[in-house]
Amino acid sequence: MKKIVTAVLAAALMLTLAFALTGCGASETLTLNVYNWGEYISDGSEDSFDTIAEFEAWYEETYGQKVNVNYDTYTSNEDMYAKLSAGAVSYDVIIPSDYMIARMAQEDMLLPLNFDNIPNYKNIDSTFHGLYYDPDDTYSVPYTYGIVGIIYDANVVDEADATGWDLMWNEKYSGSILQFNNARDAFGTAMYKLNIDVNTTDHAEWDRAYEALMEQRPLRYGLVMDEIFNMMEAGEAAVGAYYAGDYFTMVDDQAEDVDLQFYYPDPTNYFVDAMCIPSCCEHKELAEIFINYMLSEEPAIANAEYTYYASPNTAVVSSPVYIEDMGEDVLEVLYPPMDDFSALYNLYAYRNLDQATLDYLNTLWENVKIN
Repeated sequence: MKKIVTAVLAAALMLTLAFALTGCGASETLTLNVYNWGEYISDGSEDSFDTIAEFEAWYEETYGQKVNVNYDTYTSNEDMYAKLSAGAVSYDVIIPSDYMIARMAQEDMLLPLNFDNIPNYKNIDSTFHGLYYDPDDTYSVPYTYGIVGIIYDANVVDEADATGWDLMWNEKYSGSILQFNNARDAFGTAMYKLNIDVNTTDHAEWDRAYEALMEQRPLRYGLVMDEIFNMMEAGEAAVGAYYAGDYFTMVDDQAEDVDLQFYYPDPTNYFVDAMCIPSCCEHKELAEIFINYMLSEEPAIANAEYTYYASPNTAVVSSPVYIEDMGEDVLEVLYPPMDDFSALYNLYAYRNLDQATLDYLNTLWENVKIN
């Protein structure tokens, strides 16, 4: 699937993305620090497109300057936020989820983007413009989107039990249930189950969700994030809530005696993850060029295929290569029929909580983990 960037395209991008390398000699190697979720970029494994290596090569060919990308990963929005807010690190590009973008923008932790350096933003479908977390499209460029569902091992779980959120609390599968190891998603599973608004400020409602999580505790095998991959693939656990795209990654690597299946409970979380530039950034124009590269057809398709997440990029979803490579069964799960994504998103997406509610949530969450 690799394509060679033509000289014409390279020249056009050089004209569009004027990048002033002030104070840098031609022989100096630039550094770009990228902070992203685990399993969230095509990395060259199994002969796939190596996004980071290809960007480094493309940049040198286009600008005559070497660049080195330092690529680090995190397991949750909260871990990423804690590291950046502590001020101990500096990153140029991050890819948080919607509600965290809203919080970081409110706390002046993000820089406004110069879209003159991101002409490929035209590839982002208009459905993803002006969403609540960035209403003026100032700080972010959508990278992926998706829906939270439940993954289960059909060799262990009775298909009749695989309905709604109740499966996560079913005593028949005690000791085989995995729960999110982050407050927002874990409480979300309980709140969707109880038909509680996941953005409520009513502490009594958060208490109800807390009690549900405490009732679930003796049934859980553990609290997990990336660990869910190995556990579900190996059959160590039989039930877990996670993001739809990751289900297919697990299926690809599941053991012979494991039969992983997936469904969307109703209601559930709809989310968007987007590329942003944090206020600690040291190379803003370079960061914007990287974001623009990520939106171009070849890396965007490669990343969408590798992560199995739905793409807001029209260059991806309209590509015959992408459609053929992914296959009808996968696309039906990633892009389920819905009349209005924006309406469902606005109804069920996590929003930035006020500080009092956030503090209360964090206190409850510490109790869930301790107890």
